[in-house]
Parts: sequence; C-alpha cells; structure tokens
Amino acid sequence: MEVLLQASALLAALAVCAFTRNALFSCLAFGICAAFMLAVSLVSRLSVNRQIEALTAYLMRVQDSLELPAPEKCREGKLGILQSEIYKLVVLLNEQTAEAQKGREYLADMLSDISHQLKTPLAGITILTDLLKNPDLPQEKRREFADKINAQADRAAWLIKNLLALSQIEAGVLKLKAEKTDGQALLREVCAPFEVMAELKDVTLSLSAPSGAFLLCDRHWTAEALSNIVKNCLEHTPSKGAVYVKLEQNNFSTDITIRDTGEGIKKEQLPHIFERFYKADNAGRDSVGIGLAMAKQILLLQNGDITAKSRPGEGTAFFIKLYRVEG
Repeated sequence: MEVLLQASALLAALAVCAFTRNALFSCLAFGICAAFMLAVSLVSRLSVNRQIEALTAYLMRVQDSLELPAPEKCREGKLGILQSEIYKLVVLLNEQTAEAQKGREYLADMLSDISHQLKTPLAGITILTDLLKNPDLPQEKRREFADKINAQADRAAWLIKNLLALSQIEAGVLKLKAEKTDGQALLREVCAPFEVMAELKDVTLSLSAPSGAFLLCDRHWTAEALSNIVKNCLEHTPSKGAVYVKLEQNNFSTDITIRDTGEGIKKEQLPHIFERFYKADNAGRDSVGIGLAMAKQILLLQNGDITAKSRPGEGTAFFIKLYRVEG
C-alpha cells in the first residue's frame, strides 16, 4: 500500500510537469510529492512498529498467562500473515503443554492407585513375617503362615501386572496384533483355567461355539478380557448355579455372551461396573475393581463393544461384539 501511494504521487507530479512549462510550479509539484511520499513512509513505519509492538506484547502475555489470550487484529499483509502463523504456533504449543500435563497427572494418579492397592497384601506379608519370627510357633502354623504369605505375594504380583496393563491400555501405548482366531479354540482356552474353580464351587461352566467360527482379534489380550468376565461371573454365582459362555456369528459380527445365574447387580450400580476401581455392594472382600474395566478397554481397542444386563437375584449377562472375519 505504501509503494502504491508513493507511485501515484510521483505519477501525479510527472503529469503536472508534462502539462505545464512553469519551472516554479513544477518544482512546487515535486516538493509536494516528496513531502507526501515522506509522510506516507513515516505513517507506514509507525503502523509497522505498532503492529510489531502488539505482537511482542502478545507473546509476553502468552508467557505470563496460563490461558491462551486472543491476539489483537492485524491488518492484511505480511505482518498479518506473520501474526496468524505465530498464533497457530502458540495454539499448537498450548495443546502440547496441556497433553503433557494430562499425561503427568495420569501417571501420578496411576502410581497413587498402584500404591494404594498394594498396601493390603504388603501389610499382610509384613504381619505374617513378624509372626514367623516367633521361635515358639508350631510347625503347622509356620506352614499356614508361609502359605498365606505366598498367597499375598501372588495377589500383589497379579495387582501389579493388571494395573500396569490397564495403565498401558488407557494411555494408548499397548499395541494389539490382530490375527485370524478360531472362536471355539479361544473360548476353550478362556474356560479351561476355571474348570477347577467351578467344580469346587459346584457351579456348571458351559461352553457353546460352532466349529469354523473365526474372528479377527489379538488372541492373547482378547482371552485376557474374556477370562476377567468369566472369573467375575463365577465369583458371583452360588453353589448349584451356572455360567454359560456362548459364541454366535452373523454377517457382520461375532457375538459372545457370558451369562451367570448369580446374585445380579442393582440397577443403579450397573452403569458403573466397567469403571476402574468401581466395586458394587456385592463385590468380594479381595475385589479390586479392575477386571471388567480392563476387559472393556481391550475390546474397545479392537473396535469391539461390551454391554451388560442384570437383575438382582436373576443373574448377569455380558454381551460382547467383535467384527467377524469370513473363514
């Protein structure tokens, strides 16, 4: 704009000189033109300086403020483009800072959770170890306390393993490897470790899956998710009850239903059972509240889904949906 105005003034002065032979008048025209050009240049420089000062002040506000202040509007041109790019960079840096802060808070919360959950088994181990120091303790009691220490150590190891796995899942750093998996073999793998538990509780553990049913999933982590659900159902099913694990397929998905005839879940508690560390009223004494949360996160990572229906006294059913792979 500055160059355009100066060029217009110069052309106007040349035009005056071309149409008049009066030397004095021509000099006056050139003088006015020069003065006008100088004024335009000064005004332009002042405007540029003001905009640079505004940008500098804006960057200082960004440094001093916890929030992102809005920049003052700038005229079009190179300075306007510069201001726009600076604002974009500031927004990007602000978002990255917020994400980093969120990550630090998540890590602090997770470490706090792990510390809190480990207090019980570690306290038990400490107490039992002190009891074992008694030289007059009978041999039978020593074996009993040693077994209890082993059980508490196993529980602490299980807690650490699952809490770290859940933290990886929630942080989005766990990488799952999808592969074509035999659904019937997968359910057998899931149910096999619980057959003894079901027998001891006198609970029927029933499996139903058609042969040739394949699904696309990470076999290891999907088995981990389903195992947590089966374990939950067995723990809440009384003697003479049953847990049913059934796989079906349609043109779009593989549907797995895990249903028990246990005590059920209250209506107001049902929406919260997949939340980390949530424990319903009927949760066991040693329950931590991470099994169902981890199961859901694993399924969601594989574009799957899980829902639950329950009525107190009638049992609970978990409905899992995974995309089907044609076999």
